[in-house]
Amino acid sequence: MGIITLTTDLGHRDFYQAALKGSIISLLPDVRLVDISHEIPSFNIQNAAFILQNAYHYFPKGTVHLIGIDTVFEENSRYVAMKFNDHYFVGADNGIFSIILGEQKAEELIEIELMQDLRFLHFPVADVLVKAACRIASGTNILELGTKIDAPLQKVTLSPIIESNHIKGHVTYIDSFGNVISNISKDLFNKVQNGRNFILNFKRNETIEKMSWHYNEVSEGEKLCLFGISNYLEIAINKGNASQLLGLYQDEMIMIEFKD
Repeated sequence: MGIITLTTDLGHRDFYQAALKGSIISLLPDVRLVDISHEIPSFNIQNAAFILQNAYHYFPKGTVHLIGIDTVFEENSRYVAMKFNDHYFVGADNGIFSIILGEQKAEELIEIELMQDLRFLHFPVADVLVKAACRIASGTNILELGTKIDAPLQKVTLSPIIESNHIKGHVTYIDSFGNVISNISKDLFNKVQNGRNFILNFKRNETIEKMSWHYNEVSEGEKLCLFGISNYLEIAINKGNASQLLGLYQDEMIMIEFKD
């Protein structure tokens, strides 16, 4: 029995999510469907990539991850299937695959070449992508679904700026608790810090000078920073919404200064 996960911007209000699931079950009745998220902001591939990067490795190898973000048909639309870390991903070639890969390479990458039903011209996620996901989940070799390509469409994302005594990063994600997650990884922080003290600077001249291990390490309502489950630097408020209370939102800059 195959597993297919769903990451989309379809929300819960309309019939689109139900139509997508019905299309999958019609082709593969015994499939195990798992919702990762349907609350991705519309067309926000960076947000979707972050969620997938942090969720997919909890699933068994061989799981198929269907990405329903920015899949609307265009004249030059290309849909791809990718094998990466023994997982499979299918979606529109809109830059999200390059974000998921980062500096790594896919084990297999193909342009999907399956007949599209014109009835689904405006909803290809429930047609071409469903067909590809179901075939992979039922054991079809990914290479049978289309033609190999060298690389997905590249999407430029903000990377930390690193100097000997500081790291400039950006907010990449705000979770449902209001925790502010940056693009500064734990490995990068430890490498540049090299045992030194630090000051984390961000909006409104706010600062933090201590790394916490957990959210309850400070009093309720107090701010803190830590490396959470994503292994990226977070700014949080214990029992509070850091994004709203500190005025920190996606793409805003933060800076870590290290003291010699």
